Amino acid sequence: MKRLRVPTPGIGDASGLAAARAARRRLLAASLAGATLAGVPWRVEAQSRVPTPRQTAGPFYPDEFPADGDNDLVVVKGRSGIAKGEILLLGGKVMDLSGRSLTDTKVEIWQCNAFGRYHHSRDSSPAPIDPAFQGWGQSVTGDDGEYRFRTIKPVPYPGRTPHIHFLVTTPKRAQLVTQMYLLGEPGNARDDVFMSLEASQRAAVLVRLDKAPDGKALAGRFDIVLGVGA
Repeated sequence: MKRLRVPTPGIGDASGLAAARAARRRLLAASLAGATLAGVPWRVEAQSRVPTPRQTAGPFYPDEFPADGDNDLVVVKGRSGIAKGEILLLGGKVMDLSGRSLTDTKVEIWQCNAFGRYHHSRDSSPAPIDPAFQGWGQSVTGDDGEYRFRTIKPVPYPGRTPHIHFLVTTPKRAQLVTQMYLLGEPGNARDDVFMSLEASQRAAVLVRLDKAPDGKALAGRFDIVLGVGA
C-alpha cells in the first residue's frame, strides 16, 4: 500500500497544533500504546533546571510529513508490523526556569531508523528504509506540561552518536531546536555536535534508559527547560 503524505509546513509553522492535539488523543485512546505508556512511572525527579541548549536541526527535518503524524512512531497506519529496533517509551515535561509547566506546547521529534537512515529525500545512505518506522512524530503538552512518545532507541550512524532531534513550539516564546543523547554512550565523546556544548549543557541533554515496567521496552525521561527568551 502506498504511504499517503501531505505537504510539510516550515519549521516556523504552528498550524499543526490542532492536528497534533487530535493525534495525541487518538494515541492515548489506543489500547496497546495507551496501556504501555500508562505503565511508565513518568513522574520522577526532574533534571536540574539548566536551560536546555539549542542545537542544530541537522539536514533531515522532514521535507514531507507522514499522514500518520502522531506520537507513536513504531506503528504506521496502513502497514502491518512494527518498526525495527528497541522500543523506547520517551516522555518528559516542558517547563520554564521556575519549574512551571508549559501547556499547549508542541513537541516534535525526528530520528533515523534502526539501520541509520532518515525518512528524507536527501538522505543518500545505502542503509535500508524501514517502512514501518514513522521517523517523525508530535505530541502536545497538557496542563501538566508532559509529552510522551513511543519510538525506538536511537542508533549511531557514520559521524554521529545516537541522538533524537527535538523541535519545541510553545505560545509566546521562541522555538527551541535541540538534541537528546544517551547517558553512557561511548560515541558521545567523539561527537562534535555533542562535545560543542559546555559540561552543564551536556548533562542537561543526556538521558538514562531503563527497562519499562513491562520488561520489554526501554523507558527514558527528557525534561525540557526553556530559559528567558526561549
